[in-house]
Formats: sequence, structure tokens, C-alpha cells
Amino acid sequence: MPLDDAEPRSETLDFDPDALRAKYLAERDRRLRPDANDQYVEVAGDFSHYIDDPYVEPGFTRPPLTDEVDVLVIGGGFGGLLAAARLREAGVGRIRIVEKGGDFGGTWYWNRYPGAQCDIESYIYLPLLEETGYVPREKYSYAAEIREHSRRIGEHFDLYKDACFQTEIRELAWLEDEARWLITTNRDDRMKARFVVMSNGPLNRPKLPGVPGISTFKGHSFHTSRWDYGYTGGDNNGNLTGLVDKRVGIIGTGATAIQSVPHLGRWARQLYVFQRTPSSVDMRGNRPTDPEWAAGLEPGWQKRRMENFNVLVSGGHQDEDLVSDGWTDIIRNLISIAAVRGDKPMSPDEAMAAMEMADFRKMNQIRSRVDQTVQEQAAAEALKPWYRQFCKRPTFNDDYLPTFNRPNVTLVDTEGQGVDRITETGIVVNGVEYQLDCLIFATGFEVGTAYTRRAGYEIHGRGGKPLSEHWAGGFRTLHGFMSAGFPNCFHMGVNHSTLTPNFPHLLKEQAAHIAHVIGETEQRQGRTVEPTPEAEAEWVQTVRDTARLNLEFRQACTPGYYNGEGRAGADDGLFANLYGPGPVKFFELIRSWRDGGMEGLEIR
Repeated sequence: MPLDDAEPRSETLDFDPDALRAKYLAERDRRLRPDANDQYVEVAGDFSHYIDDPYVEPGFTRPPLTDEVDVLVIGGGFGGLLAAARLREAGVGRIRIVEKGGDFGGTWYWNRYPGAQCDIESYIYLPLLEETGYVPREKYSYAAEIREHSRRIGEHFDLYKDACFQTEIRELAWLEDEARWLITTNRDDRMKARFVVMSNGPLNRPKLPGVPGISTFKGHSFHTSRWDYGYTGGDNNGNLTGLVDKRVGIIGTGATAIQSVPHLGRWARQLYVFQRTPSSVDMRGNRPTDPEWAAGLEPGWQKRRMENFNVLVSGGHQDEDLVSDGWTDIIRNLISIAAVRGDKPMSPDEAMAAMEMADFRKMNQIRSRVDQTVQEQAAAEALKPWYRQFCKRPTFNDDYLPTFNRPNVTLVDTEGQGVDRITETGIVVNGVEYQLDCLIFATGFEVGTAYTRRAGYEIHGRGGKPLSEHWAGGFRTLHGFMSAGFPNCFHMGVNHSTLTPNFPHLLKEQAAHIAHVIGETEQRQGRTVEPTPEAEAEWVQTVRDTARLNLEFRQACTPGYYNGEGRAGADDGLFANLYGPGPVKFFELIRSWRDGGMEGLEIR
């Protein structure tokens, strides 16, 4: 339905805004912890087995490489594939992707838990659909299809030829005399490259909760990003026959648990779901792709659809909602009919107030859905999220809430405190021990830790300066892509730039940007390219100034990785390092910058 056809909202409220604000703050306060991100355990040392690759045969070896490529791309997920594809289209010769997994796919290589599925429409989430001639089978693709598409991209753009799988970077070192990067790996490689593109992914390093006794559990345990089908049986579609006689516990109720809990509840003898903060769970409504619709798609359809979605979820106006899903429905509520009453535009303060009211309405609907679905009253109350819609990533699932009506499924609500401790035989909450055969950690990935720790390697630029030192006080980049003193080195992901719910859209724009800069460097016969310190400093200040636009919102949110686990100061959390005006404005900014001659970038 065109957005202009919507009826104006009534100003009559059927809820008390002040009471909701007080409730949200009370729920936030009970979850605040002084240790913030330090509450999590690094997956290293005694915990390193949690990141072993269960999807490859052990014992892989190959001779060390000492060759040279034009561009080395770190990471074989969507970001690395997009960058390599655009560089290939630009005529770059030797492109090597280095990937620690056994194949392309990135997060979709690792995340194979039962029910794993994209929560953004697959027609805009899966990149390069037109280029590869593929249309997804469903509105929301499952993990196996997404991995298959990753391989399709690799084959289409001839990216397997020089790829190095099951390989981890140990260090990048700039060789000034040669104007090359020296790349060393765990395979004893000493490769060289003119350019390096770092696409490690924003959510690639699993984290564990720092719960007392976590190392003492003697049952079976694993992280959801390394699902152990050898123990559970089954596959991405479920059929977890190995759990029929098992008592299973899962810690975490975020996006991964929302998808995997229904399968665990269907097959485990007993399932305990340990919850600190409930997710917002809206309807999914997946459906097969309409063949007639797919046959009628015209050239440029994916780009138009992606941009339509991005404008809407950024609070902008479109005559038609092409995607029309739970995400754009949320935005239609939040922007309160584009923040316009009749022909009279709202002031910024009025628009913010209207957005808050629309947010209250939407979250009341979410909580009402819990009451309508979950039969046991105490469980229903515990499953209600008390925070603003985008304090945490919204989820969409039609099977999660009904799972708590199963007699073998118990919600263990920790009232915002997390579990007390882990024993040799189970988990203790409020003095009660829950006996377990299997413990599953659905506890997500590191976000607030140092970039080089999450990447797993150090980068030494001019004069041997480490990137960790250059970024010790926070990100220092130009537009999130490059840093002064680290020539010919590009970053992808959420690093000092922007964020959109459809993350591959960001990666698509970043890949085009990087390919353009490398192409311009080649055309001008440059040996090196990097930003000036002045341009870098100006962008740092721009991000600091504009990120404050949503600081008050972040500070009022329940703790999570969006706001530094509740430590929502000016420099804390994922949103603290983003360009405040949002993705639409950011994409316009970097396009204009490229068209205007790339001011602040030195090509020597």
C-alpha cells in the first residue's frame, strides 16, 4: 500500500507514556553491570575449542606461499566476496581471499544451527543476485541456501583460483621500500600484496559469558556458531534425534536462540531456556517465491528494492513499500506517517515525540502477542520485552513463543541478572540447580572489544606503528575505510561509517567505494594511497559530533552491544562510532566525495 494512503493516527492514547518510560528505565537499571563488556570471556586458551571448525576434516596441510597478488582480501563472507567481485569487474588481475573457514560464506559458513535463516528479505539480503542470475527460493532464505549462494558468487567471479581456506592471518606489515604489504599466516605463508582489504566481519568472534564455574561443566557443550550435529543429530532443518533422551540448557535469548529454540524444544527430552533479557519477537510469515513475480523482474530490480528498503528503514519517504515486511512495518509505526499531520510538518521535537508514541504502540503490540500465544502466565510475563524497539535487534519468528507451551520446555528467567554459576552437572539460578546433559551457548559475538583482538592479528603500518596503537583512543579513519599511516589498506564493516538493518547493502556500497579508490590509484599510476592526518581528524570529529544525535536514546536502552552493554557514554557501543545522519546520507556523502575528486586522500 502506498504510504500516503495511510490514515492519520488518532492522538487518543490507550496507554500511559510516563508509566512505560518508568518501566523501561527500571528494567534497564536492574540489568546494568559495572563490568559491561568485561563480563564476557575471551574464547582463547582453555576455551579455544569453542571456535574449532567442525565442518572440515582435521589434518589439512599445504605448502607455504611466498608469492605476490594485486589485492589480498581478508574474509570470505559477503563483504570479501563483494569487494573481490567489484575488483574483478574493474579488471584487477590477481585477487586472493584468505578465509579461516573451509569455504566461502562468512557468518553463514559458521552459523549452521537448526533454523538459521536471514531475517532480512532474501531478495535484498543475498548480494549480486542479478549478476549471478539467481532468485532465492523463499522470502527468507535458510542458511544452506545462503552458503550455496556464497559459493555461486565465488565461482561466477573466479575467486576460488587464488583463495586460501583454513588459513588465519597472523600479521600485516607494511614494507616501505617495496610499497607492499607482507602477510604472514598460521600456514607459514609470507605473501605480499599491493593492496589489502580487511573484511573480517562485525560478528565473527564468539564470546562466552563470564559465569563462575564455566570451565567446570562435565557434560557436553558448544557455541551455536559451531553447532555440534555429531552430538545433536539432524541439520539446519532440525531433526535433532540425538537429543531425545537429553536434558538441554541454552544460555541466551537473542536472534540465534529465537531460531534454534523451537527445534531444541521439539526434540530434547527437557529444554531449559536461561533468559536475562527477552527479545522482541514479531511475526515472520515466510513464503515461497512466486515464479510469476520472479519471471517479471526487470533489470536493476535488486538495486531498486534495496534502496527502497533502506530509505524506509532510515525514516525516509517512498511512494511504495516494495519489501513490505516486519522491518518496514516497524518504521511505518515509528515515523508516525512520515512525521506529518496533514500538510503541517512537525518540528524535530514533535517528530521525536511522535516517534516515541509510535514506538510505544508497536511494543505494546509485541507484548500483546506474547499474551495471545504463551499459555502460562508467569512465562508470558517474563517473555515481554520492556524497552524501545531498536534498543536490541528485532526478531521475527512464528515458532519461538509457542515453544514455551510445550510440557518439556521451561523458561528460566533470571530477572535480568544472568545465571548465578555453572557446576559440573548443570546451572544454578536463584539457588536452584538445573541438571543438564548438554549446555549450549547462544551468547553472540564480541563487539565492544579491541578491533585487532576481534580480527585476530595486528597491522603494522608506516614505521612499524600498530593499528591497535593508532586506534587506542577509538577509531581514526577517513569515512571508515582507511587510516593515515596505513597505506593501501582498506576496512569494511561497521567501522566509523554507518549501519543499516540490511548489512549486505552497506557492504555493497563499501565494495564499490574501495574498487573505485583502487581503480583511481591505478589510473594515476600511484604506488600508495592513504588519507591525510587532517582529513582523518576531521572525519573523527564529524562522527563524534553526529553520533551524539542518538546518545540520549542509547543511554535509556536496556544493556546490549548497541550501547556498550549499558555503558552508553559518548564513545561506547556499536552506535557510538557511526555517522549520525544514517545510511542514506552516508552513501550520498561518499558518492559525492568520489565525484568531487576524493579530497583528503593522497595518491603518491
